[in-house]
Amino acid sequence: MSELLVTADGPVLRVVFNRPAQHNALTWAMWDGLYAACERADDDPDIKLLVLSGAGGRAFVAGTDIGQFTSFTDGSDGIAYERKMQRIIDRLEQVRVPTMAVVEGYCVGGGLVVAAACDLRLAVPGAKFGAPIAKTLGNCLSMNTYSLLVHHLGPARTLDMLLRARMYTGTEAQAAGFVAELCEPDDLPARQAEVEERLLSHAPLSMWAAKEAVRRLRVANLPDADDIVSTVFGSDDFHTAVPAFLAKEKVTWKGR
Repeated sequence: MSELLVTADGPVLRVVFNRPAQHNALTWAMWDGLYAACERADDDPDIKLLVLSGAGGRAFVAGTDIGQFTSFTDGSDGIAYERKMQRIIDRLEQVRVPTMAVVEGYCVGGGLVVAAACDLRLAVPGAKFGAPIAKTLGNCLSMNTYSLLVHHLGPARTLDMLLRARMYTGTEAQAAGFVAELCEPDDLPARQAEVEERLLSHAPLSMWAAKEAVRRLRVANLPDADDIVSTVFGSDDFHTAVPAFLAKEKVTWKGR
């Protein structure tokens, strides 16, 4: 069974993250498949909408598969990883057609970033949004990801989420302006279909202009952060936390 299901449903290209037993945690191949899906959405003139969702109902995406971090040896690996992620997230953000994330369950870490890069987010009240890295891996985000979160949540909520490793419910995320539509799980398919129908009825160039203008405003003064990423991914804390996380052991943070 494919870990990433990409299908054209008329004018809608549907991407389903399909590792429900692992809460749809993303492998490198799934990240690459997401990039390819964005390319497909732009290359096919019949595609008018890109919709992302997670299989199983328990998660949208619960981050990048942690096992893949075991090969990291120093800060340069962190820089390479974040550059790879930024390339894919940038590609998603620049898809010419509207993009929508449909969120049930966990939307964490890399999943939060994927959802943030979409134009709209539809969620259930019990969805969980966050990036609790301060209590799990002790790593950091890219400058592009910090920018996305501040763009959507503001600096105060972003720091609240990251410093306290706080998970926002779908209800809280809607109140913060992150989630555009909130509905009960039983109503989700019907409401999703209504939102899709509305988007498909609107002027494509008007929607492209709006999303591209907002994107350019966000990235206009994006600073470099290789020094931050290298310091954190090269730390003893991170290299201790990865195997501890996989072994479900507690980490004693050293700050170095």
